[in-house]
Amino acid sequence: MTVPGLFISFEGIDGAGKSTHIDALADAFVRADRTVVRTREPGGTPLAEKIRALVLHEPMDALTEALLMFAARRDHLAQIIAPALARGDVVLCDRFTDATFAYQGGGRGFDWQSLSILEHLAQNQKGLAPDLTENPLVQPDLTIWFDLPPDVAARRLSGARVPDKFEAQPAAFFDAVRAGYARRAAESPARFARINADQPREAVGADVRAAVQGRGWLS
Repeated sequence: MTVPGLFISFEGIDGAGKSTHIDALADAFVRADRTVVRTREPGGTPLAEKIRALVLHEPMDALTEALLMFAARRDHLAQIIAPALARGDVVLCDRFTDATFAYQGGGRGFDWQSLSILEHLAQNQKGLAPDLTENPLVQPDLTIWFDLPPDVAARRLSGARVPDKFEAQPAAFFDAVRAGYARRAAESPARFARINADQPREAVGADVRAAVQGRGWLS
């Protein structure tokens, strides 16, 4: 029997602790004899990584950002995500489309409906690996949202590295990003698992594991 592929995305503002828990979940799936593909957005392919550098460091308006994000996403889907899912792999992606809605839609204030149009263009299964799902769009099977107050994230990141243009935004921007994530979660409640990231690492890890186990993907 062919094991179906599994697509899990990890969302949240920088400082929420995503990387630590992606590592732990990847190890858990490997121990369960699953092949794991770890990737990120923006990025994941040579072309998408070039776009990432532009988006994170070059000034541009919100529409340009959104167009570049979805261009990178389409290449990422075609080159990495869709083939991995067709093979039956587990794809763990550090951010996906919800981040675009949160950052460009929430933070930048760009039109939500326009982002939805771009989402349907970029994530349409036409031209990708066939028979992934019955849905018209490629979406994560589960999105784990590490919800953290922006002031806590700022304290965690203080002095950690030189901020990119998003990390350098004021607190009000990240409040709007958080609201954008909440809106996406409300639109797709069955897909989202909200994790309180403002608690000890062990407790966050337990909540992440419970969200995956609750769907029967890990024992």
